[in-house]
Amino acid sequence: MSLESDPAPDVISSEGSATPVPSAPKRRGRGKKRYKVLTVVTACVVTLGLVLGLGATYFYRHLGDNIDYQDYDDQLTARPAKKEVAGPQEPMNILVMGSDTRDGAGNNIDGLTGDGERSDTTIMFHLSADRTFAYGISIPRDSLVDRPDCTDEDGDTIPGEDDVMWNEAFAVGGPACTMQQFEQLTGIRLDNYVKVDFNGFRDMVDAIDGVQVCIPEAIEDPDHGISIPAGTREVRGNEALNYVRARYTLGDGSDLGRVKRQQAFIAAMASKLLSAGTLTRVDRVVGFLDAATSSLQTDFESPIQMAKVGNSFKDIGADKIKFVTVPWQYSPVDPNRVAWLPEADALWAKVLDDQPVTNKLIPDVITAADDVTSGAKAGGSGTPTSDKVAARESAGLCA
Repeated sequence: MSLESDPAPDVISSEGSATPVPSAPKRRGRGKKRYKVLTVVTACVVTLGLVLGLGATYFYRHLGDNIDYQDYDDQLTARPAKKEVAGPQEPMNILVMGSDTRDGAGNNIDGLTGDGERSDTTIMFHLSADRTFAYGISIPRDSLVDRPDCTDEDGDTIPGEDDVMWNEAFAVGGPACTMQQFEQLTGIRLDNYVKVDFNGFRDMVDAIDGVQVCIPEAIEDPDHGISIPAGTREVRGNEALNYVRARYTLGDGSDLGRVKRQQAFIAAMASKLLSAGTLTRVDRVVGFLDAATSSLQTDFESPIQMAKVGNSFKDIGADKIKFVTVPWQYSPVDPNRVAWLPEADALWAKVLDDQPVTNKLIPDVITAADDVTSGAKAGGSGTPTSDKVAARESAGLCA
């Protein structure tokens, strides 16, 4: 999953797993930070180093110091094989998990400390082998699944359980258990993972001077300290964080509506990141890189690899970066939970075969080029269907 680095600061090895130690399992959950870790776009870092009169080595070390590097390879078992597909490169599957921990600087947003760490946001990003398309697949936290056994950092088994919520895997075993669950239920092998916390998300939004959203009605949730006026504007800071966290007083109040709203927000954020207004602003790029690396736990350890990933998204174009949700229905055994539909198997097959997601399979797709005020597709025409309007309204989005 990760790439092993040569001790020399300017040498990156070829792709492959770290050599395992033939004794007891490694305690990956206590992984160390590494200086040669991750930048989002290394090419930008080098350029910025020249522009600012600073050496690229400084950026590597500074951003590398920010990263919490942890590799869970030794805790993943019975892993699916990666299917060979045509293309100049390998497709990539990256699991992104949002952490609601209140520990750490800037994360205690509502005084709810001491309640452990959960993940209400899980998105698997697929990047095609030919680098012509990408999509993120959201998995609702309320999905009822049969959680498989997983392994903790000491090598002990965490027993699985049937008909439990998706996000219980993170609660009992952190990223490793969530990754094990994803691979066993989908048959898709993950290449990497990323975990991000509240403070990092907020700082990334602030670094690009906010993200534009359209809020159809005021959001008032005094129980969670959320008060956001209606209107179309750029949100930042705690307001941006509260917008993607809000649930009960927006749209239909469901977690599924929040998932769709989060997709629209991330799409708008990606659009702004890819815009000339951000890429030509040294302060924005530096701030975003610093904020992003400060908030991440990941098993990426090659700056060159991450540079290629970042540049691939840039080259794809906003209209080819899509966001969808696993096909679902309300669970027949618990109306407060959801169950995956048979179409979910077809979606996972698209990932395995490195095929794009079509509107026929998933009619309600969000792209990074969509108009935030209506959801209209870039270059599209005509009036949105009543179903699409209703879906946006139930998610608390303008339609």
